[in-house]
Amino acid sequence: MSTAELLKGAAELFPDEVVTSAHVRHLDLPFGAGRFALITLDNGLDHTKPTTFGPASLANLNTAVDQVEKEAAAGEIVGVGITGKPFIFAVGADLKGVELLKNHDDALAIGKGGHEVFKRLSALAVPTFAYYNGAAMGGGVEVGLHCKYRTVSKAIAAFSLPEVFLGLVPGWGGCTLLPNLIGADKAVSVIIENSLNQNKQLKGQQVLDLGIADAIFEGADFLEQSLLWTANVLKGDVEVERPVIDRGEAWDQAVAKGRFIADSKVHGAAPAAYRALDIIAAAKNGDLQQGYDAEDKALADLIMGGELRAGIYAFNLVQKRAKRPAGAPDKNLARPVTKVGVVGAGLMASQLALLFLRRLEVPVVLTDIDQERVDKGVGYVHAEIDKLLGKGRINQDKANRLKALVTGVLDKAEGFSDADFIIEAVFEEIGVKQQVFAEVEAVAPAHAILATNTSSLSVTEMASKLKNPERVVGFHFFNPVAILPLLEIVRGEQTDDASLATAFGVAKKLKKTAVLVKDAPAFVVNRILTRFMGEIQNVIDEGTSVEVAEKAVEPLGLPMSPLVLLELVGPAIGLHVSETLNRAFPDRFTVSPNLAAVVKAGKRGFYVYDSGKPELDPEVAALLKQGDVVLTEEQVRDRVLGAVAQEIGLMLDEGVVAEAQDIDLCLITGAGWPFHLGGITPYLDREGVSERVTGKRFLAPGVASVPA
Repeated sequence: MSTAELLKGAAELFPDEVVTSAHVRHLDLPFGAGRFALITLDNGLDHTKPTTFGPASLANLNTAVDQVEKEAAAGEIVGVGITGKPFIFAVGADLKGVELLKNHDDALAIGKGGHEVFKRLSALAVPTFAYYNGAAMGGGVEVGLHCKYRTVSKAIAAFSLPEVFLGLVPGWGGCTLLPNLIGADKAVSVIIENSLNQNKQLKGQQVLDLGIADAIFEGADFLEQSLLWTANVLKGDVEVERPVIDRGEAWDQAVAKGRFIADSKVHGAAPAAYRALDIIAAAKNGDLQQGYDAEDKALADLIMGGELRAGIYAFNLVQKRAKRPAGAPDKNLARPVTKVGVVGAGLMASQLALLFLRRLEVPVVLTDIDQERVDKGVGYVHAEIDKLLGKGRINQDKANRLKALVTGVLDKAEGFSDADFIIEAVFEEIGVKQQVFAEVEAVAPAHAILATNTSSLSVTEMASKLKNPERVVGFHFFNPVAILPLLEIVRGEQTDDASLATAFGVAKKLKKTAVLVKDAPAFVVNRILTRFMGEIQNVIDEGTSVEVAEKAVEPLGLPMSPLVLLELVGPAIGLHVSETLNRAFPDRFTVSPNLAAVVKAGKRGFYVYDSGKPELDPEVAALLKQGDVVLTEEQVRDRVLGAVAQEIGLMLDEGVVAEAQDIDLCLITGAGWPFHLGGITPYLDREGVSERVTGKRFLAPGVASVPA
């Protein structure tokens, strides 16, 4: 079957593909270097929309290659280049179509189709050049790897092979060509380490330093400079030298390093990283076709697997659902926010002040119970601004302007009389928060939103003693505030639409992922994590060792173990949340006596790190009082997952969020749960836990799974 026939058949599987065109234009290179063919990828949408490859798009590129192949064979051109529309090169395969594939043969055809087109670039009778002028990911990077030379723009902020992050492998040449270009060690960093590090992106200079690109130019005249460089290469005035690739022990060590990274991140729970490493290991012999064949098979196998479907589902949650929050009121109801007040000046409050200051660039005023605390909070914000200045993230003028916008006062009337949005971040105790809101309501303007950063307390109860409870809204951030995207926006029983709309408007300006949640104990993330960690603590209390309890959930590939997470959160906070949920749901949430003992002893966690790795603190071990019920890892895992599935089912029945998708979005963006799980509900569905515990799946067949 010809490449054109293969792609024509595959195109029927991608009915909604946004088709990328491949325009060929000709130009005379400077310095008399000769006539040159330039292929430009463009999907016809505005310049902010990414260019992708589906079967029809690959067919268009194939047609363009037909043309330049004939011209090259006839001696009509001296070279061929490929570039993208302004600011975007290409971002890889069309994932909308990939998730529609229903069988292995169709998935295999997509892999083969990409390979057959891209390989033709490397087989042309003239030198080929890729000009990475903008965002390049996945297949966008790979099409350039098939060219002989590459240039990159200094302005690029997003360059990656993210497939492993989603549950795939770089399957159009990435696993085979990249290690043969830059060596196995660097290739493992790009393909495995960066992907599993929350899809870390490379910038233009890093692309050059790794040896992926041969030259780098400023973004403003990138294509012009690339063509000048091309002319010099073709004339022989510029010679591109590449290092000799070490195909000995260093290659094997790089693959071993990749397996160690994969084990530490996903613990064998997701196959993509390991399939990619197998291909990289085999690429040591330099047999490109063998590598391409292995990529095709790995792609097809993974496309038909649950992790990839969960990965695409998670990607769509973060890229689409997050931008259109379910249940959010009409944005036109939102009121402007021109000044922000922060009650409290501790670490959390100071982080919030910094975030509001940087994103809204409006006056921010902090208050606390004494001048020392106020000064410390303002000092923290000033110090963080100085760090941004030192790193070149902002200039001196902006640093001065931001510092001038943040102030601290003791008198709430002085600080909040003209504030539009006031958020409290004080001690997590309902009486304290009620008192704070009463004081704020007495001095704040009538239109001001009163927001609480509570992690588990009732927003409705907090507002119950106010004259205007309708303007109180939960605004729950996750720590560290600057890094975790999630913002749980909580609607109290009397919160009105205007207040809620204002909260969502502020969240958008803060660049946070806002999810509307019902005013229920601990909301979403903390409720699920507390049930999850509560079961871990329960089995430890009953007699299972800490090591077995921790290892039991490693196959989920979570960013950290339950007890390491508890250390990050703080045992005292974890205990407080478990006590809050125990009061609300005593039949399901327990208060661990061992955790209470750890908190009473003033311990910051269960582990010490004297050896460089976590080991059970002997002082904590001496505190533990355990029963005689010892479970296996599998028994612990079944029990923990069953508890989580039960809690999610109850939360959906209670209407805590609109759909299961919102629970997954919260766990991904607020707790760092991995894409290959899709949050949690696709995994529970795939493992049969949902039906075993609740009698039904959380997601419809075909959502985060292979279509029926």
